[in-house]
Parts: sequence; structure tokens; C-alpha cells
Amino acid sequence: MTTNRAFSYKPLWKLLIDRDMNKIQLQERAGISPATLSKLGRGGNVTTDVLARICQALDCSLEQIALATSRSDPC
Repeated sequence: MTTNRAFSYKPLWKLLIDRDMNKIQLQERAGISPATLSKLGRGGNVTTDVLARICQALDCSLEQIALATSRSDPC
């Protein structure tokens, strides 16, 4: 059994709600593309540069926007 690391961006969406921001506002402030925003929404992989720009735009730390999780692969 193989364990893969993944990230959940649920903390990011909660932070946006707390700050009364929507995803389009985040996209504009952080300077990220709609495709990157879509990847985040699907829990996909994004670069550390993207995460850093989001943290800078929201004045927060990585721990406030992403949560490391593990996925078990039964193969």
C-alpha cells in the first residue's frame, strides 16, 4: 500500500469567508489565473509560488490556507 501526500485547501475557503472575500477577489489580489483558481477548487496541485502569492495577498501563513493530508492508494 502506497501513501501519497495531498493538500486540502478548505482552510483557504474558510479564510475567504471570514474575510468576506470571494474567489474572484482572491484571484485579482494574488495575481493568479482562472485555471489556477480552478485547480485550487478541485484540490489539485499548484506551485509553491502560487501559495506564496496567496499568503502575501491575504497576509497569512501557509498553515492558514492549506492542510497536508494523506491519501492511501490500495494498489
